[in-house]
Amino acid sequence: MTGALQGLKILDFTTLLPGPYATMILADMGADVLRVLAGSRPDATLFLPPIIPGTNMSAGAAYLGRSKRSITLNLKDSKAGEIIRRLILDYDIVVEQFRPGVMEKFGLDYSSLKQTNPRLIYCSLTGYGQTGPLRDRAGHDINYLARSGIMSYSGRKDSGPTLMGAQIADVACGAQNAVIGILAAVTHRLTTGCGQYLDIAMTDGAQALNALFGAGFLVDGKELAREETVLNGGCLYDFYETLDGRHLSLGSLEAVFFNSFCQAIGRPDLMPVGVAPEDCDRIKNELSVLFKTKTLEEWINYFAGIDACIEPVLTLNEVAADRQTLARQMIVEVPLPDGKTVRQFANPLKFSETPPQYLFAGVPAGTHNREIFLGLGYTVDEIEEFQKTGLFD
Repeated sequence: MTGALQGLKILDFTTLLPGPYATMILADMGADVLRVLAGSRPDATLFLPPIIPGTNMSAGAAYLGRSKRSITLNLKDSKAGEIIRRLILDYDIVVEQFRPGVMEKFGLDYSSLKQTNPRLIYCSLTGYGQTGPLRDRAGHDINYLARSGIMSYSGRKDSGPTLMGAQIADVACGAQNAVIGILAAVTHRLTTGCGQYLDIAMTDGAQALNALFGAGFLVDGKELAREETVLNGGCLYDFYETLDGRHLSLGSLEAVFFNSFCQAIGRPDLMPVGVAPEDCDRIKNELSVLFKTKTLEEWINYFAGIDACIEPVLTLNEVAADRQTLARQMIVEVPLPDGKTVRQFANPLKFSETPPQYLFAGVPAGTHNREIFLGLGYTVDEIEEFQKTGLFD
């Protein structure tokens, strides 16, 4: 069975999280992804713990490199440009994550490469984009979320913004938007024959996540504050601690769910006030006391047959063993080079005809140098000479 994106060939110059996550999603769906890494400066994710037993790969690198082949090239070497130009005659989608101007210094920017292949789709993924006063500024997920406005109304009044465990700007605003943009450009190319350049900025994507309250602000100009709306802690919609120090989520926004919740806890008197009562602090304190009377497991069993939008805050261990996770096949076994497998989270997209495929876990940088260079027409002697001269460093 072939993937939905069979026939797409992607040259991937990205490292760390956003770009590799984007190209992993594309590889899962059948795209042929070839990573180009510097042999002397390997991707930092290679060394993030834990290391998979029997390999020299970290779990993160094995995940983000899933189903991708890998070569190493020193892009400062003049021969690298010749090789990339040969590659883009076939691998006609490029994804890169350098700071603006870096690929231009190598002669590998969109304007240069499209002379070789006018059908080229070229995606640059950065923190602040290719234009604007911050284009050259370094940043990470926390910075993009900070500048987006999201964190000004997220967190708690008494302690301020709260860090998330997952990298929202990197993945939801960078990687996912890169995938959307690339697939849209592919569709455009199918109808017009023309490639194009994509400028994806994680800060832009984070600003666009202000979907509900940001839309309101742009109309009335009213700033938002923490714990003052129905979705940021300003009503009963919130997390509550249980007797054993765990937490439950109460998401009963609609009356039908809130009423079910009130009936379940024996507080029908709360039904008329709804999830956003005027004396919210008092009622929230009462619920906090109530939830601390049972353990998390006891509350899970208590609400098991009640449709009230009450769910536990699960640990990753619990998520991996959860019946919903198993039913949705969200944990997959992916082959390692030694014939063993490693558990990884699956691609979240479900297809009836072209399900995602997990060919192999990520491999060390340069694993496919000989295979790829022989395919480009270079001889064994030439490849050995490249190795000696440092082209693969």
